[in-house]
Amino acid sequence: MGLGDIMAELCAENRAANSETAEKILERLEEKNYIPSSERVQREYKSVLLREYRAYIEDRSGSAG
Repeated sequence: MGLGDIMAELCAENRAANSETAEKILERLEEKNYIPSSERVQREYKSVLLREYRAYIEDRSGSAG
């Protein structure tokens, strides 16, 4: 499952763009992708994933109206 699929699922679940959702995205990505276990790296990944998820939601809400 790729990032786009994960974001689509979470968006369909009406998940807010917050740290909990970023954690969920990271957990799902780790199932099939190597992500370093370093706390610093994980924090950076979550920050980027949250930013991308916010953009994904904005794009979806903009195209829906």
